[in-house]
Formats: sequence, C-alpha cells, structure tokens
Amino acid sequence: MPDFVVDEIALEELFSGVMPHLDERQRRIVTGNIAISLGRGGITAVAAAAKMSRSTVQTAVGQIDKGIEVTSRVREPGAGPKLLIDSQPGLLQALDDLVDPDSRGDPMCPLRWTSKSTRNLAGELCEQGYEISYGSVYNLLVQMGYSMQAPAKELEGKQHPERNAQFDYLKEQIRSHMSKSQPVISVDCKKKELVGNHANGGTEWQHKGQPQKVADHDFPDPEVPKAVPYGVYDVGANEGWVSVGDDGDTGAFAVNTIRQWWSKMGSAAYPNATELLVTADAGGSNAARSRLWKRELADLARETGLAITVCHLPPGTSKWNKIEHRLFSHISMNWRGRPLTDHQTIVDLIANTTTKKGLKVNAALDEGSYPRGIKITDAELKALPIDYHEFHGEWNYSVRPTPETTNNSCTPSVSNK
Repeated sequence: MPDFVVDEIALEELFSGVMPHLDERQRRIVTGNIAISLGRGGITAVAAAAKMSRSTVQTAVGQIDKGIEVTSRVREPGAGPKLLIDSQPGLLQALDDLVDPDSRGDPMCPLRWTSKSTRNLAGELCEQGYEISYGSVYNLLVQMGYSMQAPAKELEGKQHPERNAQFDYLKEQIRSHMSKSQPVISVDCKKKELVGNHANGGTEWQHKGQPQKVADHDFPDPEVPKAVPYGVYDVGANEGWVSVGDDGDTGAFAVNTIRQWWSKMGSAAYPNATELLVTADAGGSNAARSRLWKRELADLARETGLAITVCHLPPGTSKWNKIEHRLFSHISMNWRGRPLTDHQTIVDLIANTTTKKGLKVNAALDEGSYPRGIKITDAELKALPIDYHEFHGEWNYSVRPTPETTNNSCTPSVSNK
C-alpha cells in the first residue's frame, strides 16, 4: 500500500493531460519521479493511472535513482526507432481532431459522415501526410483514453412540472398498500414480437459453423403473425404473469391479463386482500386517458370485490416502470438468439424465465378477440364507480367494487381507446 492515500482519479487526469505532450524520455522522467514521490506502492499506482506496464515504470524509477543526464537524445542507443508520435510531430493532435466528439458537428470534418473505424482513421491520417497503420491508430486511441461506446439512452424529453411529485405520491401509495399486506402490481405491454423462423437478437451456443438458419429478412408484413405479450409483475412477491395474445393490444386485453393473474396467482397469494394497487405507464392500452381501460377495471373490481387503485407514471418515464427491469429484461435475455417460431414457444420461453433472486414467471396464451375502436360514451364514463384523487386525478384514481356514491366531481378528460 502507498505511504499515503492516492487520489487515483486526480492522478489519471494528470497523466491524461500531460503525457500526450511528452516524448518517450520525458515520460520516463515524469512517471519515475512521481512513483518515487508516492513511496511504497507508487510504481503500481503510476502504472495504472498512466496506462503503462509496471515494468516500464519500474525501469524509469531505476533510471531516476542512477541519475539522468540532461541530453537531447530521446532513446538509449540500440533501443529501436522513435515512437510514431515522436517521429511525426502533430500526429496525436491530428488523430484527436478526427475523433473528438466536437468534430462530429463540423460539416468540414473529413470523417463527419463516415464510420470512424481505425482503418478509416488511418486512411485519413495517411492522406494528411502521416505514416501509420490502423493497428497503431487503435493503440494511440487507447493511450488517449478513448474506447468503443454505444450511445447511452439517458436524456429524457421535456419533464412534466409535477414529475417528481407524482413519483413521491406513487411511492407513498405503494408503501401504504404493502404495509397492509395488499397486493401491488406493475403492468405493461412488452414489445410485439414477430412469430416465425425469424432472427432474434443475441447469441446462443451452437456447434461451430452450424448456426441455426432463419429467414433472411423480416420486413413489416401484415400477413406475418405477431405475439403481444402483456405482463403483470407482483412487486411484493417477485412473481410475474404474462398473457401472450395474437390480437389487439387494447384496454380490454390489458385488464383481462390482470384478471388472469388474479385468478391463477394473485388470489392464492393474497387470500385476504380487499385492495389492489396497479402502477402503469401513462400511455398505451393502459393509458391514463383510456375510457375502455377504466370500464374494464370497473368490471374487474365488481367481479373480484377488490377496490382497485391505479397510479400512472408521469409522461415520458416509462423506463422507470418496475416491470421493465424486473421482468421484461429477464425474458429478453432468456430467449436471446432463439427464433420465436410459434406462440407456444414464446409462452414456454417466458414461463421458464428465472433469476438468482428467485423470480418466478407463469405465462399462457390468450386467444381472445380484442377489437379496436370501441367507444365509451360520456354517460357510460360518468356512471363508472371511480373516485379521482385530489392530487392529479388524471393520473391517480380508485375504482370501487360497487357503483354507489360515485364521485366524478373532478373527472379528467379521457379517450375512448
């Protein structure tokens, strides 16, 4: 261990800012002196921060201990040719100008509209008069702190002013229901999947040179059947139910999936339940404005005797829905690289999804018909036994199992979907 605590991040920033401007001899002098100043463990710390081998830093320390004379010579006799960045001044800066993210917005950048592969970068540098191979380009990029990275989906759209307040309200509803041992579920429709011998993202172990053959295209075709997986995730029990349909993703289909979950799993897990909390996105078949979704929920509440409370996530925040990362992500990993040849295969793959944390999933086909375009009139909506909460009633409402004393005083506008 070093004689004192080393700020590794600060050390890395120091070397990344200084090293590109030094020749080979100067780099040895700098790294050797810093390693000596750090004391015990300094060689290891400097090697990691400067992205150099430990033996190179150790050699530099030995040279410092022996004493280094002032000279214009960069390398020792017999040490081979100079490094590319030493023999070709300006090479490092030229490469950085080509790769730097700021150059992507410059229409005059030579590689603005092409892939910045190491081969293309080497070709452009050669056109500028430098001599370099694509392998050397790769090594220099690593030394400069670059790495291959995909775009990160982290930027959200315009946030609703009550976004955080709605999340706080939703958390409080979850806490309240779970403290009374009442079920809390997260619901959503997974991405529709093509059914047939089509390629599926990911890889799977196969005999070398014997990949499973699938269709060479999957263009949109109304004749090609699709699977519509709608899921229910039980937050408290870490269990899931998925209905795989082949018709419309409508409010009726969504609620029927909740009905199937309650019949097959929920009622047994919560025999004394009197309430149910549903968390859902603000759009889709379970949209906050969907009249059909609300009417079907009223039917379900009457059938089960449960008081159903719904809390929608604020618009543009669907990725925070628990079902996405606690259920759907594991299903996608379980069937990666496998063609979804038929609906039963999809059901079997979903039902066999497990995790080390004990996730259990049941799945079944839903062969029901769910036509689109069903209209719910204003009178029908007003007659539903729905109580809209004082805080954003358009997102938060409770459906009673009986139609008595309906409170629609703050009924929000909703659609017919």
